[in-house]
Amino acid sequence: MRIALDPSFILHSRPYRESSVLLEALSRQHGRVGLIARGARGARSRWKNLLQPLRPLLLSWTQRGELGTLIAAEQVAAPPTLTGEPLFCALYANELLVRFLQRSDPHNGLFDEYSRMLNALAGGQPSQPVLRLFEYHVLSAAGFGLQLDHDSASGKAICADAWYLYQPDSGPVQRDPAAGRAEELVSGAALLALESGEIGDQHLKELKNLMRKLIRFHLGGRPIKSQQLFS
Repeated sequence: MRIALDPSFILHSRPYRESSVLLEALSRQHGRVGLIARGARGARSRWKNLLQPLRPLLLSWTQRGELGTLIAAEQVAAPPTLTGEPLFCALYANELLVRFLQRSDPHNGLFDEYSRMLNALAGGQPSQPVLRLFEYHVLSAAGFGLQLDHDSASGKAICADAWYLYQPDSGPVQRDPAAGRAEELVSGAALLALESGEIGDQHLKELKNLMRKLIRFHLGGRPIKSQQLFS
């Protein structure tokens, strides 16, 4: 199978054999793909300094097994200008995609969300709300969508003034914050804010704790390496 000029982003790269590179890419039509770029590290490589994370590309490759072979790469726009925390957020997002997405499973909507996230970070929007929304979209695409509009035990609609214990395998259950560890709870207002995409500053701490809990659960407790950049 030959794929031509599919809009893509490089998520991760590492040396492969003597002069090649093994790439993990997010493509619009084919989702996460693994590609071998033969000779990409050679002094005369046509792809030298091109196959970098966060750079919007058109990729062409042939696919016979799990790994494809890159045959062409074209830059279609300048990469987003990211430094400091926005850059760390983008690299963290890349790791999430590699860890959560299966290869060759298309996610057109997630590709668009990724593009919007990079543009938001490059445009100076506050990075934490942007990152919480992207985490939400990644979990949904991976089959771990969040239940945000009703109590999973009672079936009642989420109440903004109530507090909930979010159980990763089922959803939110209302709890009395005075009866247990309040730091493990999330407010109904924060859950509804995440569902609407309108996250206020007052929701950030709760949602950060919630998403870390869910991501850790679905990864079986395995750490996210790029989180070390934030410290």
